Amino acid sequence: MTLRELIQSSGQHWVPLCSTLVAVPIVSILLGMTHRRGEGGNAPWKFGYSILVYLACIPGIFASVLTAYSLFFSNENLLDANLLIYFLPITTMIVTLVAIRKRVPFEQVPGFDRLSGLMVLLGCSFAIALALHKTRLFIGFFGSAGMLFALAAGVFVIMRWAASRLFRSPSEPAQPMPGFPPNQQRD
Repeated sequence: MTLRELIQSSGQHWVPLCSTLVAVPIVSILLGMTHRRGEGGNAPWKFGYSILVYLACIPGIFASVLTAYSLFFSNENLLDANLLIYFLPITTMIVTLVAIRKRVPFEQVPGFDRLSGLMVLLGCSFAIALALHKTRLFIGFFGSAGMLFALAAGVFVIMRWAASRLFRSPSEPAQPMPGFPPNQQRD
């Protein structure tokens, strides 16, 4: 079974797919109503929020990558795309994250820093792949060498920060986003 067949097959089973994706933001809103403001970072609420963040973000990230790939690389018409596969997971992710953010800071949700690192890493990787694909940067770079090195250094710093957030051990503290110039820390 190919990935395209899996996507088409899951689009044919729309009832469980739609009900699962719609249930995640509803449960996050209901979970936010069960505790008082400011207590979302305490156990057991933070673990419930963590599960909901993963349930929303994993399909949302996959759908974002799939939509971007279909739009920019394979030049498919998104008007012919299945809404449940391409757009509902992204909408679910956004609504869930907004609902959770209103009740608890993301710093208090276990594992959110890893997901945000994964999102930044995927975004940077996609931007690099798109730039190489669209501008044929590998054939010739018509800017100055200094601009090329500055661009490469900036992308490297951002990807290094994202990878450190994604692959850090649980005992290590989360690193803040690098500032500009690179040795300056953000407040």
